[in-house]
Amino acid sequence: MAAKSNAARKERDKQRTIPLEAVGEAGKLDRLVHERLRLGILSALSVNESLTFNELKKLLDTTDGNLSVHARKLEEAGYVACAKSFEGRMPRTDYRMTAAGRRALERYLDHMEALIQAMRDR
Repeated sequence: MAAKSNAARKERDKQRTIPLEAVGEAGKLDRLVHERLRLGILSALSVNESLTFNELKKLLDTTDGNLSVHARKLEEAGYVACAKSFEGRMPRTDYRMTAAGRRALERYLDHMEALIQAMRDR
């Protein structure tokens, strides 16, 4: 009886184990895109031609400083383009996704879908 119970437990543990391929693949995620706020910025820009700083700030419910830091990282990577101008006397910053940013987001989403599928196939 104990042997049967032990075998059943081992089988359950085996089913809960994440495949090594999936663990390795998770390590290859684009860390620049994977961060929550940066993923939010790219996601918002993927469905909008452009968004202002204030629109992104409101949409993502974040602070000026937090948005500024993460948007700059995406800009430095070439994933978003930033255009600064004035509306009257008020500064205006517009962001749009670049072709490189669109490709990076597509790769990231494909990677996440593959990980999810690998787990569901278990």
